[in-house]
Amino acid sequence: MHLSVRQSEILRQVRQRGSCTIGDLAQRLQVSDETIRRHVKPLVSEGLVHRVHGGIVLPDPYHEPPIQRRMLDQREAKERIAEAVAQQIKDGDSLVIDTGSTTTYVARALAEHANLVVVTNSAQIASLLACRNGNRVFMAGGELRAHDAAAFGPDTKEFVERFQVQYAILSMGAVHAADGFMVYHLCEAEFSQAAIGQAERVIVAADSTKFDRRSLVRVCDPGAIDLLVTDHAPGRALARRLAEAEVDLLIADGRGLPDAAD
Repeated sequence: MHLSVRQSEILRQVRQRGSCTIGDLAQRLQVSDETIRRHVKPLVSEGLVHRVHGGIVLPDPYHEPPIQRRMLDQREAKERIAEAVAQQIKDGDSLVIDTGSTTTYVARALAEHANLVVVTNSAQIASLLACRNGNRVFMAGGELRAHDAAAFGPDTKEFVERFQVQYAILSMGAVHAADGFMVYHLCEAEFSQAAIGQAERVIVAADSTKFDRRSLVRVCDPGAIDLLVTDHAPGRALARRLAEAEVDLLIADGRGLPDAAD
């Protein structure tokens, strides 16, 4: 599903609040209730929101939708974030990249880089970067998960721990001021933690819909992250927590070069 600008804004509003009434959305977007209902209907059909009496709510926050759907959600923001992350990487650098929709866009943005050394548990990311421009790609083994063709398990974690890399580029399911960086599954958290332990610099690529949300499994405190690349500035509480942990913030806002803030 290709989201219109108005549909993207509806999603942003409901993700910030957890739920919204049709009337509140109409007022915020300065359109009629019927216009909101028309734009909400495809979002409901795609499972991005659920209808309740008088409004819409988020789906279960502890259930992650398939990667094909996530690739379409917030696509423009994720593409901007990916370009900003790619600007941090030089030819010949070494990196671990985990599975995720945003990190898949990062792999696409790295397509013109050369001589990269890439460790990943994502078959999709491996296929995007292998056999081109002199790259060396190491695919972590294990059973591939059905919905995203990613490998997890003890062998995957042990494989990653054999490498020392310059960068870990990670996706996250949620970023919360009190609970830190979170994902949906324990195996994802274990992979991320292993990658963090092997990298000189840790980059999280996460769009702003992940802010002020909780997910099921905690990965780390903000202090374990060096750089957060996103599309909009976080709210006051989260921004304060990131600043206290000395996490650099890079905002890819679509106005040209990203804005950097400490």
